[in-house]
Amino acid sequence: MEARASGAAPVLRNVLIGMLVVIAVVLQLSVAPAFAIRGITPDLALLVVLAVALSRGGQAGLVTGFAAGVLLDLAPPADHTAGRWALSLLIVGYVAGRVRESSNTHNGPGRPNALTVMATVAACSFIGVSIFAVSGLILGEAPLTLLPTVLISVGYDLLLAPLLIPMLLWLIGKGDF
Repeated sequence: MEARASGAAPVLRNVLIGMLVVIAVVLQLSVAPAFAIRGITPDLALLVVLAVALSRGGQAGLVTGFAAGVLLDLAPPADHTAGRWALSLLIVGYVAGRVRESSNTHNGPGRPNALTVMATVAACSFIGVSIFAVSGLILGEAPLTLLPTVLISVGYDLLLAPLLIPMLLWLIGKGDF
């Protein structure tokens, strides 16, 4: 009985992560536009990807980032070439996962400290939004200026991270049973 219960834990954790990604994408596309500044909304899916990567590592972050990005790329109000968010969040998930893995080797097993998490949020938000914006400029889809877009997005993510990341880390940890 014990072996069967331990085999179910990864499945339940993956279902929980999938639900968190879907909820984040739905909220990002439906509620977040009410808080838009110059057309830029909070990146809730990016924060979920960061939480998964910081708690599970690079591979989980990479897979979650790709899945969240594909959902954002294919969701109905998408007005851009499919794959831009998938590429951005895939890279963000991998980078954040590598931060977790490198902090494990330096600090022993466990999650990174709060300062490392906030620095990771800032860096990954910058990387993700920059990749999305630059790919839009290359494809001729984004007539925006890069610097204000990136600064507003990073600011939103840094503002929301202390509120959401601890809760997400706790929920993802609960998926271990």
